[in-house]
Amino acid sequence: MRRILIPLIFGLTGAAILISLGIWQVQRLAWKEGVLADIEARIAAEPVALPASPDPAADQYLPVTVTGMLGQPPLRVLVSRKQIGAGYRLITTLSTDARTILVDLGFIKVDETIPAFTNETVTLTGNLNWPDDRNSSTPENDVTGNTWFARDIDEMAGMLGAEPLLLVVRETSKTDLPVTPLPVDTTAIPNDHLSYAITWFSLAAIWLVMTGYFLWRTTRKPKGDET
Repeated sequence: MRRILIPLIFGLTGAAILISLGIWQVQRLAWKEGVLADIEARIAAEPVALPASPDPAADQYLPVTVTGMLGQPPLRVLVSRKQIGAGYRLITTLSTDARTILVDLGFIKVDETIPAFTNETVTLTGNLNWPDDRNSSTPENDVTGNTWFARDIDEMAGMLGAEPLLLVVRETSKTDLPVTPLPVDTTAIPNDHLSYAITWFSLAAIWLVMTGYFLWRTTRKPKGDET
């Protein structure tokens, strides 16, 4: 018994730890799905007027409708779309009687002509967004060449003379704008908890099989000792 007790305790303890990690990931999965459901409901809510003093935490994804005049040649943010290829997000300004904000009009292919969008009055519906596009591998923006790799709101606002507030368009009153809206959604928010849970449960199963095999090898009698 002494020969198998320590390996048995070690095997069961390791499996219990791995199973508990898997259960924790299942709980995290339920939490994350709830968070995503709340965000999706907020994105799809009835649009309201543009708040006077938007708050990045409270007003993230807030749906709004605003009418104004497109007023600046757009900044180009390099992106890629599946089955379409490389292109640009076009960021320009929308000016109302009281303020000027940034608007993300959507996607255009790299080989298409980019219009100026100046002096066009439109009504835009979309969601306020403070995007977090930049990570450790994101190149620095080529401001001189007007090729941006992240929507750095403060820098863009300074370039275009707008307040650091971005409306990501999902609908526009003008049907002839040569861009495809890229509305806010939850696809970019990671949710890997299911795969993590499967990994931990799989490791627990492998751990138990290896423990069982070790105990079997330890306790079985050599062929020469069989009577």
